[in-house]
Amino acid sequence: MLNRLLKKSVPAMVGIDIGSHSVKAVLLTQHEQGYRLDAVAIEPMPKGAMAERNIQDIEAIGRVIAKLRRRIPKSVSHAIVAVSGQTVITKMIYMDVSLSDSELESQIEIEADSLIPYPLDEVSIDFEKLEINEADPSKVNVLLSAARTESVEARSGAVEAGGFDTKVVDVETYALSRSLDVSYAALPEDAKDKVVALVDIGAVMTLVSVVQKGETIYTRDQVFGGEQYTNTIVSYYNKNFDEAERAKCTSDLPPNYTFEVLAPFQTSLLQQVRRAVQMFLTTSGKDQVDYIVLSGGTAMIEGLDRLLIDELGIHTVVVDPFASMEIGSKVDQELMQKHKAQFAVAAGLALRSFSACHI
Repeated sequence: MLNRLLKKSVPAMVGIDIGSHSVKAVLLTQHEQGYRLDAVAIEPMPKGAMAERNIQDIEAIGRVIAKLRRRIPKSVSHAIVAVSGQTVITKMIYMDVSLSDSELESQIEIEADSLIPYPLDEVSIDFEKLEINEADPSKVNVLLSAARTESVEARSGAVEAGGFDTKVVDVETYALSRSLDVSYAALPEDAKDKVVALVDIGAVMTLVSVVQKGETIYTRDQVFGGEQYTNTIVSYYNKNFDEAERAKCTSDLPPNYTFEVLAPFQTSLLQQVRRAVQMFLTTSGKDQVDYIVLSGGTAMIEGLDRLLIDELGIHTVVVDPFASMEIGSKVDQELMQKHKAQFAVAAGLALRSFSACHI
């Protein structure tokens, strides 16, 4: 099974987001007033360790996670990670409402062969019962998740090589959805009842999760990210990749780069977000997206939120998952503020500690 996503929550799990260019870690605790951020860390990914979202070098990533381990209290040993990309399948299926969990599991295993386009001995499967189906009360909605076992095991292996015990393997888009729980403060008061699209723009992959009334109603991954921006800087200004990354982050570029590089990339990004919104509207039958929440390293490009507001007419904010939290005394606040938009998925994973389900 997908490391039993349905297990009861385990206290003090650190959320570890293994990205294409960096690994992020977030540790939270819960109290009556909300959440407290106890630790946050980020480390760069060595070249060649990842290809898109697939792990190529478990030992190298394990060494990166071992560096993060030094920033996490020694008493915390449990971790949660996530899978994403082409190796992950999620489907909403409808089962008889009278089935018990064990009966439901047996039935899903029988039907899985027709539901999943991979050999069953190559995938890990899990499911969760959701609400009664509105159209047919004799049925219950069930979220089925499946991932290539090699992808699950690679992430678990890297985390364990870094000194943690992998307790849960989640799905990145659902972790992103969960991060909205700590991001509502940045949106108008009616956001909890509205359609909110979370768009996480990483180095090579963009994750889209759409949430309404606390439920994830749409997810999608698409190959697009800030690496395209960096590669354009490389080609225009005769820099190597690392030099281009530094120049991008420090804005140490010629004045005309705004027109030569930044504006074309913003246009491409706008097209990607517009396409994602349109695909959601087409497949869901919804009339509109009310709010967009941006996250990921690429979301930190100055003015991106205003661009989407102006071009799409949708209220857009850049996420700060820690804005409404108490900040622990040992947290590196400079690092937290500098990279806050990159921690959305890791925060969503960490929130899994306080949830009985993985959505």
